[in-house]
Amino acid sequence: MSDSDLSGFGPAGTTRGLPTAMAAAQAPEIILADARSTSWSRRDFIKGIVASGATVAGLSYFGAGCTTPLPAQTAGGVERLISLDVNGQTRRVDVLPGETLAMTLRYKLGLTGTKLGCDRAECGACTVLIGGVTHYSCSTLTHRVRGREITTVEGLAGPNGELHPVQQAFVAELSPQCGFCTPGQVMAAVALLDRNPNPTREEARVAMSGNLCRCGAYHNYLDGVMRAAREA
Repeated sequence: MSDSDLSGFGPAGTTRGLPTAMAAAQAPEIILADARSTSWSRRDFIKGIVASGATVAGLSYFGAGCTTPLPAQTAGGVERLISLDVNGQTRRVDVLPGETLAMTLRYKLGLTGTKLGCDRAECGACTVLIGGVTHYSCSTLTHRVRGREITTVEGLAGPNGELHPVQQAFVAELSPQCGFCTPGQVMAAVALLDRNPNPTREEARVAMSGNLCRCGAYHNYLDGVMRAAREA
């Protein structure tokens, strides 16, 4: 074999004994294989970014329940650790700047009696009392009700857990059907009877018109309101 035939042979232990053309063909494959084993692809990078973003977003809502809040947290110049007067108790809670009262009540304070239906101020399932006046909590920013008295359906119970007269009347008249809208209906009726203890049926109809019932039990609820007015 001539010296020219040996020109493509590498050092001992590498490509010795292989023709020059075969050695040249194998070298790029080895380099590419090493590159694949020691680096991320673009897809891996994007997956990592998405996963980290989802983790941060989840902690924004649920992290407060499993970590100790800082003494003072700010975001965009808005104080996040605030005090709320809910059902006669002062509750300290970490609230995001754009967080609605419904989200705070349900997911931060555990008051799940306030239901989320349409989440756009149309159905009334999330109705609560703020200063004795009905409000849709799904469209009320929590930061705007600091220092105001907030009452949810849980706050209507008596000292020994007995039902509110409106709740008792609704039970007696078989007002709830599926029950999803019932907390909002109760809160609207309580607000009505607080300001007008003896309403006409038409007045009650107008006062309750902001609460939708997917089962269509409007007459049952009106019967419950009128019964509560009579028995109060």
